[in-house]
Amino acid sequence: MLEVYDQSGAGMSHKHEHLLNTLFQDPVSGNVHWREIESLLIHLGAEVEPLSGARIKVVLNKVEGILHRPHHSSVCGRQEIKHIREYLASARVTPSLYEETKHSSP
Repeated sequence: MLEVYDQSGAGMSHKHEHLLNTLFQDPVSGNVHWREIESLLIHLGAEVEPLSGARIKVVLNKVEGILHRPHHSSVCGRQEIKHIREYLASARVTPSLYEETKHSSP
């Protein structure tokens, strides 16, 4: 079963839990700052490596992906949010999976 904890073993903070829910809500939010997403990824234990241009390589739960930082703004657009959502889902990090682990933890 997936355990969604930060690197110290503590549960996810309220701020990160809210961001995760925002990333998966419909309609897709167009008002999420990249620094918040990067903070969430690091909180979840992802390895983040800058690549050329605005691309970054992310490895989370042994799933590798390439994400793109916003080019001309610090705010992610809807397409970028959709791409981040798809990556997180492939890495088995979704609000519903988090809720399952939160309620099944001792």
